[in-house]
Amino acid sequence: MPEGHALHRLARRQQRLLGGQRLHVSSPQGRFAHEAALLDGMVFRTAEAWGKHLIHRWDDGGRGTAAVHRIVHVHLGIYGTFREEPLPMPEPTGQVRMRLIGPELGIDLRGPNACEIYSPDQLDALVARLGPDPLRKDADPEIAWRAIHKSRRAIGSLLMDQKIIAGIGNIYRAEVLFRVGVDPYRPGTGVTRDEFDAVWADLLHLMPIGVRRGHIHVVRPEDDHGAPAYSSDRPRTYVYRRAGEPCRLCGTAVLWAEMEGRNLFWCPSCQS
Repeated sequence: MPEGHALHRLARRQQRLLGGQRLHVSSPQGRFAHEAALLDGMVFRTAEAWGKHLIHRWDDGGRGTAAVHRIVHVHLGIYGTFREEPLPMPEPTGQVRMRLIGPELGIDLRGPNACEIYSPDQLDALVARLGPDPLRKDADPEIAWRAIHKSRRAIGSLLMDQKIIAGIGNIYRAEVLFRVGVDPYRPGTGVTRDEFDAVWADLLHLMPIGVRRGHIHVVRPEDDHGAPAYSSDRPRTYVYRRAGEPCRLCGTAVLWAEMEGRNLFWCPSCQS
């Protein structure tokens, strides 16, 4: 599943490509057909991300109280993807949930976990149940700190809980805990304020790099050598997907376990 940086990067790109344009909207698959008919011919105004959720705002180009506004919520889940196509777009194949066609290009959305029109109240409810998103200027880390400080759950689980911090996935979880030297099994109540502040500061540093570059970069320049990355098209990591390999800093074998159904990686020496 894409982590928060990927959704923010996607929102910025769609804003740049589609913002202010009147679009043709359809649902070749049919599952979004009614909603697509409501959006067809409207103006795509903004795209923004809240954690792993993408929000599109539309209007009919009118002014004042007579203007019609609509909100589209997209959650890509594990399989969802947006694909850009030059015009004229080819005939849709497969499960295209939503097709957007503008003056210069088209975009197909396939396989999302959710693609739906939201009311303002539904959007408010979504935002209310999400933790602060480090990539948003309005993020309040005190909300996350209060939730972590009173919880007996492992910090490795808490960082993956979107109600506590929005946008964090498996890679950022593993790598930030390594970089600040915190054992992922330590309960939230055992995390000090200084350690939490270090985690938050590291997220504020690392996640914008992911937005700019399109990949998660976590290894400091002085450590960016030695064993290759876990995949040929990915930058090096400290522990993520490196189970059994020597830690880049101390040489201890990186450990793997399953935590709440997700793969967990850590160095038992550097994160003691």
